[in-house]
Amino acid sequence: MDLTLARCFVQVQDPDLSLAFYRDALGLELRNDVAREGFRWITVGSAAQPGVEIVLTNHLAGSPADGEAITALVAKGAMNGVHFHSNDLDAIFEKVRASGAEIVQEPTDQFWGTRDCAFRDPSGNLVRIDQPSAAKS
Repeated sequence: MDLTLARCFVQVQDPDLSLAFYRDALGLELRNDVAREGFRWITVGSAAQPGVEIVLTNHLAGSPADGEAITALVAKGAMNGVHFHSNDLDAIFEKVRASGAEIVQEPTDQFWGTRDCAFRDPSGNLVRIDQPSAAKS
């Protein structure tokens, strides 16, 4: 039995800002953009992984109080976002820095054998990028 990742969802506050960040700063391709009744589901992904999608959405099934709680948690950076691999961490870090994103951690060599960095998307979601050591890539 094979089990593969198809998509993951990232809760966002402003779909337009989020699309600009994930498409322009991170270089992901726009695959779909669906709007309905004030909500949007924007699908982006890496050209290198055509079968994996990230859905950026401001839709939340629940009460208005649930929505406020999630919005507050996302804005505080308390929700996990997405983690990426890159073969050129420094170049993508500079591109993200130039976009004005909030930097959480500059590229750092970690003791477990990777080099990584972290920043927040426009909604406050944590985004990490790592570049595994040559022995692991």
